[in-house]
Amino acid sequence: MSDPLALIVGVGDGLSAALARAFRAEGYRLALAARNVEKLGALAAETGASCHACDAADPAAVAGLFAALDAAPRVVVFNPSARQRGPLVDLDPEGVRHALTVTAFGAFLVGQAAARAMLAAEPSGGARGTILFTGASAGVKGFPQSAPFAMGKFAQRGLAQSMARELHPKGIHVAWINIDGGIRNPGRVEPPDAPDSMLDPDAIAQTYVALVKQHRSAWSEEIAVRPWVERF
Repeated sequence: MSDPLALIVGVGDGLSAALARAFRAEGYRLALAARNVEKLGALAAETGASCHACDAADPAAVAGLFAALDAAPRVVVFNPSARQRGPLVDLDPEGVRHALTVTAFGAFLVGQAAARAMLAAEPSGGARGTILFTGASAGVKGFPQSAPFAMGKFAQRGLAQSMARELHPKGIHVAWINIDGGIRNPGRVEPPDAPDSMLDPDAIAQTYVALVKQHRSAWSEEIAVRPWVERF
């Protein structure tokens, strides 16, 4: 119970799993949240994490998630997002609504709950905690046939900027991480003739850890990570 708690929302077997391992290596206890917790068994066993079923776009589910934690988290990471691809004129409105609900409204719900928990906790060294949002290139520029994802990520980025300006003076560090490229995940790797042309999830995770360690006199509110060969 003496170790700080890190909550990761939207956990799978890629970046979020790398984040769990990285924060555990830094001495954090872990709480992992996902809609389907059955897939988290191996990661939970490896990291000693508690698992929590949660639909991040459901206000009651998010409230229940934070109520179930045994302490106020010092770190909260929001990963979920949803997409609907296709020509603008063919997009299904309900699919677009779902994408925005998960990516933007879900980020708001988790960000709000995290801020409430951190503000109610005792600060440590002048800081109360860190809230990190996993962004994407689409939050900086919209790509063709991907309007719902761009809408959601732009909204998420704006949320993070607003939260940072409100919460930084209260001791809560908020940052949005632009994952500016494809992530090397299980079953998705770069070609042999293009080494490190995709983002390594363990390397990305170290950037998250570095953000948490930043001194409050020089907090970043936004950072981009991208492969060394990226041209766009």
